[in-house]
Amino acid sequence: MRCRMNSFKLGLCSVTFRKMSAAKVVEIAKKAGVNYIEWGGDIHVTNTEEARIVKSVCDNEGIKICSYGSYYRVGCADKSKWEEICRIAKIMNASSVRVWLGEKDSEKTTQEEYIRILEDLKSICSVAQKYNLLVCPECHDNTYNNNTDAFLKIKSELREDNFKTYFQSRYFRFDYDIDRIERTFDSIENVHVSYRDLAREQRFRKKDKHYLDRLLKKLSEMNFDGVILVEFTKGSKEKHFLKDIKKLKSY
Repeated sequence: MRCRMNSFKLGLCSVTFRKMSAAKVVEIAKKAGVNYIEWGGDIHVTNTEEARIVKSVCDNEGIKICSYGSYYRVGCADKSKWEEICRIAKIMNASSVRVWLGEKDSEKTTQEEYIRILEDLKSICSVAQKYNLLVCPECHDNTYNNNTDAFLKIKSELREDNFKTYFQSRYFRFDYDIDRIERTFDSIENVHVSYRDLAREQRFRKKDKHYLDRLLKKLSEMNFDGVILVEFTKGSKEKHFLKDIKKLKSY
């Protein structure tokens, strides 16, 4: 089974190569022939000066910065840091800032915690709007955005046009993945593609060799126009990343 992905935009998350310099990350992206990078705020871009540096390096190599992985935990973080996060993203000319919604699965989030998340979202979306930025929660366990219904609920109550989401597979729940794509498609800004094995290291699924193929085929059929970002690769090794991108380009 193969889907045609020629029109898809491919990139990488800098977190894939935490131990490498920003310049090396750009070099790898260039070597792989991908045009986008999501820079993480944990290591590579922690302040405005580092943002200027990576922007310059990316510009010189023709690499676009699609997003800033801020690790801002909505409803739990120091709100005073958000404006700086937006400034960093703007300097890099990123179109979105990736965040986490809370610190619990939606099923475990209390009403009080939910209200706190919602109010913080309203605040940060308002600030982000001044910088022409989207706010995009990662689709992740141990956050409120751990399932489709939770995302749709908070989106409907938030009512902010610059609030979107990421998509990433739950791996063992194909029907869920397809349903999530269909029901949230208009809100999906970018997609994280990862590796995973039983030790919880991120890897492409092995038990069903067509699992990823079918997910990408669905996105292709719906004319997804965001960026497919490789978030983790086997052993954080360049050689494995290059193989991953080669695989993605082969569809």
